[in-house]
Amino acid sequence: MKHSSFYLAVLITIAVSFAIALGPVSGNGQTKNGNKPGADAAKRNALLSTSLVWTFGSKQQHGWYIYTPLIKQLINTKQDSATVQFTRAVASWQAKSGLKPSGVIDEETLYAMIKTWQDARLKDRTPATPEQLLTAPLADFYDPSRAEELRQVERRTYAAYKRLVAAAVANRSLGLAYQGRELASGEKYLKIISAFRSREYQEKLRREAPNSGSAGLAVNSPHFTGRALDLYVGGEPVDTRDANRALQVQTRVYQWLVRNAERFGFRPYCYEPWHWEYVK
Repeated sequence: MKHSSFYLAVLITIAVSFAIALGPVSGNGQTKNGNKPGADAAKRNALLSTSLVWTFGSKQQHGWYIYTPLIKQLINTKQDSATVQFTRAVASWQAKSGLKPSGVIDEETLYAMIKTWQDARLKDRTPATPEQLLTAPLADFYDPSRAEELRQVERRTYAAYKRLVAAAVANRSLGLAYQGRELASGEKYLKIISAFRSREYQEKLRREAPNSGSAGLAVNSPHFTGRALDLYVGGEPVDTRDANRALQVQTRVYQWLVRNAERFGFRPYCYEPWHWEYVK
């Protein structure tokens, strides 16, 4: 009996010591003594990934699940967004960004991430001059009947695009149909949907899609520079409905772009999975 009482006392002492060391858990998933975020934070991310209400370009958004590949790249993790490991990567990024390291992607953190992506985009929107543009061959385009005046690309951007395509073709895990270092004529992935646009053509597109808003068809479009490329990454080529974008961000090609496009000088427009800008 004495031994039993002794062991019981030891177990109670260990349990109490562990509870004190762990500390009570706060509502944001962190322990109050500053420990790393845990299961509660992971549960909140699982919920907020589809339920967080926020706005982008005057359009109401629900959740951040569509941006998960970009978020993983930003916080340098391959872990699922509902895991504790993901929350700790979020917390690390939050701390470096001057935010409370809760590990939860709430509205404040999501807007900070979007600002990071937006700040990395093309700054100089000066329209390209005719001398800066070349006419790319039809073989590079998603639409094989695209008019010649709509196949213009800024010269350095086009050279970078061809290097990007060659690298993607060399990555056999993407399953791209190819001929040499080029995409095969029947391959749609990574083909150019749209490149240089004149102001007149952009206004025509805006008239044809009056509900697109500034998030979809900008008044001062980076396409004016010839350095913005819309690339086919799956689904409906340039449809901004959530269901379509959710499909696009799951494709192997899009996720490869997220991981690799920056090596070739391209940065994403987070709202449109197909839109990439040459920033060098």
